[in-house]
Amino acid sequence: MFSYYAVKFLSRILCLLPHGIAMALGAVLARLAWIFVPAKRRTLAREQIMRCLDVSEPEAERIARESSLRFGPMLMEVLRFPVMKPRMRDYVTITGAMDEVRAAIAGGRGAIFATSHSGNWELMGGAFACAGLPIVGVAKRQSSAGMDRFINEYRTLVGMHVTYRTGVREMFRMIDEGWIIGLISDQDPSLRDGVVIDFFGQRTNAFTGAAAIARRCGVPIFPVFIHREPNGHHILTVQPGIMVEKTDDRAADVKRVTQIVSRRIEAWIRTYPEEWFWLHDRWKSLREEQT
Repeated sequence: MFSYYAVKFLSRILCLLPHGIAMALGAVLARLAWIFVPAKRRTLAREQIMRCLDVSEPEAERIARESSLRFGPMLMEVLRFPVMKPRMRDYVTITGAMDEVRAAIAGGRGAIFATSHSGNWELMGGAFACAGLPIVGVAKRQSSAGMDRFINEYRTLVGMHVTYRTGVREMFRMIDEGWIIGLISDQDPSLRDGVVIDFFGQRTNAFTGAAAIARRCGVPIFPVFIHREPNGHHILTVQPGIMVEKTDDRAADVKRVTQIVSRRIEAWIRTYPEEWFWLHDRWKSLREEQT
């Protein structure tokens, strides 16, 4: 548990600093970290950007670098959750279909927030919780027990309930109780767990959780995204809800809505390409299938 206490100590130090200084420190650390990103991973990011966005190699290199550098300030913000929570509105403005979200909750059922690894998705969950929404973050268990304990403790600190991806029954129960389940929907799952759709004009394996759960529970999916303005303030956008039309063909229903959600994610990435996690090998499972 050394890692847990070390990060907690670092968090306490950073909470004593002015916000601007902490963000500047994060930017410096990110620039140092970029030097150690493996050349193979940089090449992967650059090639994905060129293929998806149809840009030149130098522009792809710039986007890949900016995408990586954002993790410095993002980390600082997570570590500063204890001092940011009481003044969350100073850091994040929520816009979009919030009335639609509150109406869904008032109707006695929950909803699903589908998002991507774009912007500070950890801060997004905290902002929603601080705005009074009953939100559940679906977490991936970290390989380090100490880091897993720390990140889930801080998610809980800002008002989120946390469950692991394996807690499907708990998700169903909580949706029935009026909770909102937050799902990151842009990763490449195993072929067994995903469905092949179109993403940036390419065959792509996609996570079906949002569509499958929404269909079973009869709740809307709200695509949600967060963007960091040049001054460091965040704009959190809630897009209009998507209902899953329930036919006799479950697989077709899930695939159709997964495609809709993925198109919303793609459109957001095209708007703010520097904020997406291009270092992730998004087409790995389909590439391995062909070998």
